[in-house]
Amino acid sequence: MKIKFLMIGLLGLVSAKAFAQKGALKDAQTSYDNYTVEVTQKLLAAKATTDLNDAKTAIDKAAANDKTATLAQTYALKGAIYAAAAEGDTVATTAAPLLSGAQDAIKKAKDADTKGEFKKLIDDASRNIAQYYQNIGVKAYQSKKYEAAYAAFDSWNQNFADTTAVYYAALSAGLAGNDNPKYYAYAVTNYNKLLVTNFSQNQKIYNYLSTLYMISKDTINALKTINAGVEKYPGNATLREVQVRTALLAGKQAEIVGQIDAAITNDPKNKLLYYYKGLTYSRIGDDAESKSSKAKDKAMQASLHKESLDDYAKAADAYKKAIEIDPDYFDANLNLGNALMKPAIDLYNQANNLPSTATQKQYDDLRLKADASFEIAKPYLQKAVDLDPKSSNALNNLRNYYRGKYDPANKDANKAKADDLKKQIDALPAGN
Repeated sequence: MKIKFLMIGLLGLVSAKAFAQKGALKDAQTSYDNYTVEVTQKLLAAKATTDLNDAKTAIDKAAANDKTATLAQTYALKGAIYAAAAEGDTVATTAAPLLSGAQDAIKKAKDADTKGEFKKLIDDASRNIAQYYQNIGVKAYQSKKYEAAYAAFDSWNQNFADTTAVYYAALSAGLAGNDNPKYYAYAVTNYNKLLVTNFSQNQKIYNYLSTLYMISKDTINALKTINAGVEKYPGNATLREVQVRTALLAGKQAEIVGQIDAAITNDPKNKLLYYYKGLTYSRIGDDAESKSSKAKDKAMQASLHKESLDDYAKAADAYKKAIEIDPDYFDANLNLGNALMKPAIDLYNQANNLPSTATQKQYDDLRLKADASFEIAKPYLQKAVDLDPKSSNALNNLRNYYRGKYDPANKDANKAKADDLKKQIDALPAGN
């Protein structure tokens, strides 16, 4: 009988020991559950901290015990507790081992939890790690440490997939690229990830992405991206502006007139669109004039030259539309004056290139016609200078007006004005 009682006593000790081992795991779970409630409901911060510390003490005991160390619940709970502790630790040196412990435990939990019983704990842990990296990323971004911000936001997404994390990683990489161009590729990759989702900022992303492609001198993908954006969001005026600007930068001016007109129809009060239309025709005119100067056939020269003047006239009409919307639009005034001077300069050159057999009347007639064109341009030339007296382009255009004038009675006065404008130009800082 004594032996029987002894065996019963031994069984009781084994049960008590096993219960103690499971008890540490239970204590860890209870303390962690209390902590999550307190944090979620924003109850007493001190109580939440105490419960998290108690949870860590208990899970460390469970993790150190052979009977519970390799349980899926132990791994999952340790991952959640350590991740929460790391997320709340603002000191990098003490947070680092907590983070490492959490990441190791999560990995083991995923392998051990074959039935998915502890998925919520694993998700909690991953979410807390993501929050840890989010906090680091925000601080780095605010401090303009964009490479560090990109790394943190990318880690946030790797630990807990989130389109917001991808977006901030892309933004940070784009800014980091200004100092280290290799980051532009990271920005492009992340923006492209977002475009296959329903992310709320995708309208902006088409703009950002096409700009990054242009910075990287990839005009094919820049145009492809912005065209796709306009197709998906045809009512977005900003995307249409970027489409036109991108095409111009890519040297595709001859192909985009229809796009500009479509954009104007969509947004008829947008001065930028009329400006871009004028700029497009100005560049088309420049191309035609360049071809004319290289053509060997006289008839072809004349045809291309007339084509260029027609394009400059179309450019002038578009610039005038922009100025109707905003009379103080500097770029439109500057370019309008320049476009209107094209026929004046053409007539001026014709007069000066007359053969020696030409009569004085032929010369005077051409110069008077040139003067009439110069006068049409003058108000816009002067307006551009008034709007920006430090613009070398504006000052040069106005100077050319005074140099080209055929006004014998005021010859000296006009020369003095041209000379004064030259002095103003020479006095400007480099780059104006």
